[in-house]
Amino acid sequence: MTTTTPFVHRNLPRLLLEAREAVMQHTRPSLREHGLSDQQWRVLRVLGEHAGDAAGVETGRVARDAFLLGPSLTGVLTRMERDGLISRSRCPVDARRTVVRATPQGLQLVERLSEAIEAHYDWMEQRLGKTQLSALYALLDGVIALEPPVLATPEE
Repeated sequence: MTTTTPFVHRNLPRLLLEAREAVMQHTRPSLREHGLSDQQWRVLRVLGEHAGDAAGVETGRVARDAFLLGPSLTGVLTRMERDGLISRSRCPVDARRTVVRATPQGLQLVERLSEAIEAHYDWMEQRLGKTQLSALYALLDGVIALEPPVLATPEE
């Protein structure tokens, strides 16, 4: 007995996850070599992108930009602080909020890992072509814009 499903389109969430895993296959060994989880790297990348912000980055923004739920972020930050990769402090403007900064050790790690990650992006660009990679970025940006986030991430 064969049954058909009502699905007409391919499973886009699964394809996006599969594409993520294909990209992360290259990145994960470098992360593990430096004792980082995927989540810790996402936090470090966010903090590295905001390294010039002397005020630090509020934990809510870190959670949103690193795609981590508040309770998960708390555990990740605790481990990263223990390992000397980040520091946390109260927001000078609003003491109810916490801000995070990468330490010099954390920023050095971002710099080292970014070399390998950028080399992989260069490889992808060579294989796909600059036009196709740019088109992929544009398509993904378009999909993201179609579905704005509805969940607010609570502060730590």
